[in-house]
Amino acid sequence: MSLSESGKCIEVKQVTKAFGKKVVLNDVSLDVKRGEIFGLLGPSGSGKTTLVRLITGLDEPGSGSISVLGEQMPKLGILSRIGYMAQSDALYGELSAMENLQFFSSLYGLRGHLLKERIGEAAELVKLTDDLKKPVHEFSGGMKRRLSLATALTHHPEVLILDEPTVGIDPVLRKSVWKELDVLREKGVTILVTTHVMDEAEKCDRLAMIRDGKVIALGTPAQLKMDSGSETMEDAFVAYGGGQA
Repeated sequence: MSLSESGKCIEVKQVTKAFGKKVVLNDVSLDVKRGEIFGLLGPSGSGKTTLVRLITGLDEPGSGSISVLGEQMPKLGILSRIGYMAQSDALYGELSAMENLQFFSSLYGLRGHLLKERIGEAAELVKLTDDLKKPVHEFSGGMKRRLSLATALTHHPEVLILDEPTVGIDPVLRKSVWKELDVLREKGVTILVTTHVMDEAEKCDRLAMIRDGKVIALGTPAQLKMDSGSETMEDAFVAYGGGQA
């Protein structure tokens, strides 16, 4: 079935992943629809980052299958259609913010006027326009997170995968980032975001609660709260057996 027929942008089917004897993901299945913000909610060590790496094709599952935009992963040719922001900032500290953006954008074939335009858009989005000439080693942790987000956006990806994107970012800018994610969704971008912050989970169209490598609940925030008889997302997470996120 094609992507347009299924309406599913990302499909994870019965995926298991182990490192040595440690099972990190255990029979995980979920799907992300085109043009939605889908959240992976869970505490550190729950398997969120491992799942994200499998979806982006940076690693392979031990069993099960993953498809993105109708293609089985990992597949090199699909990477140009994905924007990925890792949990750890992969930036060059000796280079300026502008030079980092130029380098990562060039990997996607951006050149000339288009490159300049896209960098300007991304820098404005993350409020770094006035800091583009500064070397990254002078940036705060929050500024590095914002620059990492910008590098994931310049090539206008169809799928945006963000691993804990707002860690270290102040509340005002965090609100601004989520506002822009809503704008991207309205433009048809599919967004997968990992978080352990309950109010961010509330902003997702749907989410999967993950604990100890297993999906313990899946649905809209409203559904999950209603089905668990909870008033808050945190109470719902505890009710489903998640403990404290």
